[in-house]
Amino acid sequence: MAQQPPTATAPPPPLRPGLFGNVRFDAIAGFLVFLIAMPLCLAISRASGFPPIAGIWTAVIGGLVTTFLSDAQLTIKGPAAGLIVIVAGAVSELGKQFGADLPEADRAFLGYKLALGIGVTAGIVQILFGLIQAGRLADFFPLTPVQGMLASIGIIIIAKQMYEVIGVAAPKAPPGGEPPGPLELLWEFPGKIREINPEIAVIGLVGLAILFALQAVKKKSVRKVPAQLVVLVVAIGLGVAFDLEHEHSYLFPAHYFNGDMADGEYTVGPKFLVTIPDVLSHPADAFAYPDFRGVATGTGLKYLLLFTLIGSLESLLSAKAIEWLDPWKRKTNFDRDLIAVGFANALAASIGGLPMISEIVRSSANINSGARTKMSNAFHGLFLLAFVLLLPGLIHSIPLAVLGAMLVFTGFRLASPSSFVRTFRVGTDQFVVFLGTILATLATDLLIGIAFGIVLEAGFLLWHFKPLSSDVRVIREGDDRVVLKVRSSAVFWNWISLRSIILREAPTCREMVIDLSKSKIVDHSVMEKLHELQVEFRAAGKTFEIIGMDEHTPMSRHPLAARKQANEVAPDANTLAT
Repeated sequence: MAQQPPTATAPPPPLRPGLFGNVRFDAIAGFLVFLIAMPLCLAISRASGFPPIAGIWTAVIGGLVTTFLSDAQLTIKGPAAGLIVIVAGAVSELGKQFGADLPEADRAFLGYKLALGIGVTAGIVQILFGLIQAGRLADFFPLTPVQGMLASIGIIIIAKQMYEVIGVAAPKAPPGGEPPGPLELLWEFPGKIREINPEIAVIGLVGLAILFALQAVKKKSVRKVPAQLVVLVVAIGLGVAFDLEHEHSYLFPAHYFNGDMADGEYTVGPKFLVTIPDVLSHPADAFAYPDFRGVATGTGLKYLLLFTLIGSLESLLSAKAIEWLDPWKRKTNFDRDLIAVGFANALAASIGGLPMISEIVRSSANINSGARTKMSNAFHGLFLLAFVLLLPGLIHSIPLAVLGAMLVFTGFRLASPSSFVRTFRVGTDQFVVFLGTILATLATDLLIGIAFGIVLEAGFLLWHFKPLSSDVRVIREGDDRVVLKVRSSAVFWNWISLRSIILREAPTCREMVIDLSKSKIVDHSVMEKLHELQVEFRAAGKTFEIIGMDEHTPMSRHPLAARKQANEVAPDANTLAT
């Protein structure tokens, strides 16, 4: 999600008129994205506590519905790894609350249906957000806590899925107790290695190695081949070689894992493969319907907030990043896009599907595959629909271990070491906020984690005794030049008002100047968002200049680090009282 806009690109080819004028390019791109999306949809759905087919329905609806409701040209809508933790939490907590006395399988299915009720309601709330033009609220959140939240989601995904990769069961909740958290899962994992199922581990670890190896390859011809496709072909081949379709036992020298053990007997079979219904033969098995009893409970309201808040935030930020990458620099109405995603979410949840967002990885692949219009999203949905209807047997041949490997790889990308290094370079204060958000999330949950990160960010700003308010003076210099003098502070909590003034004045000029000489502090979030606006103005053939920073001291050497006036001193108690 943290994509930077390109600085220079070759002129894009001319677009052909009409919705279907570029169908050849969009169909090819949609097919290539489908190859990436299909295994990820299955993996995300299963990791979320939903049936694997639920993720397919989400992507199908995301492709066939949002294409005609949204004006976002190159985004791919579908389930996202960033929502796994939220959805799985809803399934677990709601299932326990309403089905504590049920067998585990029945409790999980009840939790799934209750989570669908939250999903439908969250979709309706997203529609309302779009109608009241709340898309701009995504700009309120400071960047570092959001990045910390995504990194913590990546760590949680890794903690849960690495057991799947080696074919062992993850620790479960004790009778009447809480399920183990991510920190406990990470702690328990080394001890579980001795229980490894060798054939399953070969599939999972080989798949993981291929994903990392192909990411490191720089040759363009190799990188054009979807890594997920390569991994699937290899994994299905290994699954056939190990005869996972038929349950059987095999011997393996167990002393490789534990010197005190004799040669062990291991069992493999269909339980290590994706389970998916034959939709045409048994349509009733392919759908589920929501239970709304949990919506009005405390747990339900918590997850309703998380579904709408995190889902909308991720979707808006991803759509904005793809807008930067669009070779034709087309603009997206983010409120309209939020309405489209909300409508599709409500529809998907009503038949058993996962929540969806504008997904950054698949959208980037869509652009790299030569997509030209939003019809590529529709084609990706059509290919998924055809595959699940006509080739369910091929989907069943996919080993679960390779889906776990794909999610571990996705988790690593969300929590990559480079994100830690990049945040550290921005400034010590931002690194503390980043780590604090991660630790708070891992120790509690996403809602508390992101709130803690925002409070921590605000605390660092208040530590410098800077004013909370901002005052912007608009000065017109001729017909084509506008100067905005920003006084007091330019920080994340007043960015929305500053941005609205910038966007209000932008159509009236060709040159805009942001004068920060009277601003006591400019935080990292505002620095980065001003940089984004520079790129947007440049793409529109306009000038966006930032001046008045000569007397500000940067918090680090990073060009987008927070800055404060060097001569600024903390006010005393009398000044504060006044």
